[in-house]
Amino acid sequence: MKTMDWQDGCLVLLDQTRLPGEIIYIRCEKPEEVAEAIKTMRVRGAPAIGAAAAYGMALGALQQKTGDREQFMKRLQDIYDLLAATRPTAVNLFWALNRMMKVAEDADTGDVSEIKELLLTEAHNILLEDIEMNRRIGKYGNSLIPYRARILTHCNAGALATGGYGTALGVIRAAHEAGKQVEVWADETRPLLQGARLTAWELMQDNIPVTLITDSMAGYLMKNGQIDLAVVGADRITGNGDVANKIGTYTVAVMCREHGIPFYVAAPVSTIDMNLASGDEILIEERESSEVTNLYGREIAPSGVRVFNPAFDVTPNYLVTAIITDRGIIRPPYEENLGKLFLDSDK
Repeated sequence: MKTMDWQDGCLVLLDQTRLPGEIIYIRCEKPEEVAEAIKTMRVRGAPAIGAAAAYGMALGALQQKTGDREQFMKRLQDIYDLLAATRPTAVNLFWALNRMMKVAEDADTGDVSEIKELLLTEAHNILLEDIEMNRRIGKYGNSLIPYRARILTHCNAGALATGGYGTALGVIRAAHEAGKQVEVWADETRPLLQGARLTAWELMQDNIPVTLITDSMAGYLMKNGQIDLAVVGADRITGNGDVANKIGTYTVAVMCREHGIPFYVAAPVSTIDMNLASGDEILIEERESSEVTNLYGREIAPSGVRVFNPAFDVTPNYLVTAIITDRGIIRPPYEENLGKLFLDSDK
């Protein structure tokens, strides 16, 4: 099932807020509609957000009437700013937007129609490359999975969060495809229940054994020897290996450390932000209080109660056993080895 597709000049998105009860696709005909879909988490997951934003820029470009390159670029910058303001923590958003803007800026033509085509082609490339990167992540990650493994994952880092296949779930899928006997414990992931609604649903679609638990149950399972490893995705990884991911990830990592359980992070290289030295510099998105106080339109907390709702937390590098990327497995010391990864790619 596709997370997104380009059809008849529109971006078609699987509305993830309606899963698992309904499979509904929405059509985005304007960049403003793409921005709204990202902000309201109809499309979510760092890689998927990046790909959707790239299509949002392509949509905005295609709709411009001007043939003047300077005016075209000014409007393109406005679209960039609109999309960049949607989700501040996920670095793939900015990676994709910057890549799209660079294509337009570097275009060796004054013909606006040619630039439009270049931008649409680049958006297609970003989506296709993401799927291929996820498969490589799965291939590398599979080498870390024992033949029999009980795996904990938090939030949703599967096909729904990417162009396809998934990062953390891509590792699990690759192990399953290799014939390994994997079983998954899926945290429900409050407050929006991405683990319960999305991860459990994805795994069941692939006939991968999955058991749903509340977020507070993981420590109990670890203490009783029922979890062999944890693998999660990431929304941003800094130059020293600190990891921003869905709120609750830090708690999982601390419990893994306490119980001697490997804690792996799976993410494409595009999620690594070498411009930030540590997780202290990551801007953490805070979302509406209603996500905590309401569930499916029903109030579940006292009216007027104060709410703190950060969407992400930061796991410090010393809690991360290894980072599984599309270019290989990175181990500590992260500051040195992540630097080498990008240094080698520039050669």
